[in-house]
Amino acid sequence: MPATPEDLLARLDRLGIETVTHRHPPVHTVEEAERICGDLPGGHCKNLLLRDHKKVMWLVVALARRKIDLKALRDAIGSGRLSFASPDRLLETLGVEPGGVTPFGLINDTGAAVRVVLDAEMMEIDPLNFHPLTNAASTAIRPADLLAFIRSCGHEPRVVGL
Repeated sequence: MPATPEDLLARLDRLGIETVTHRHPPVHTVEEAERICGDLPGGHCKNLLLRDHKKVMWLVVALARRKIDLKALRDAIGSGRLSFASPDRLLETLGVEPGGVTPFGLINDTGAAVRVVLDAEMMEIDPLNFHPLTNAASTAIRPADLLAFIRSCGHEPRVVGL
């Protein structure tokens, strides 16, 4: 079974990572999140789970307003041709459904199969807001603590200028 939002928050607490979680109606798109959660302080982010032609999974985390060109991204991260992961793969890999993709889903990638790419500009904003395994809440976290969490899940993120 994938970790629950409560499991995630308990893990963050055990790691000594302070967060603030805001409950809100479920959001499924960046536009909905901006409308409903736009007044939350900090950086608002989007998360893309992608798969390349070699079946390598990539989690790309960027500022919500960032336009992501998959061809340019492929060159920036050194991957093959990229496509979006299916809803089944989202659930299987990160334990989330469409609309709930988040770097916190790495808690469920116990085999460290996903490669993590973080937007360099995003990492300069404090705090950053992500769904805590549910799209009915947003959790604010400091960039350094996000890195610590990702590393605690067995991943070494790449910070890339997108």
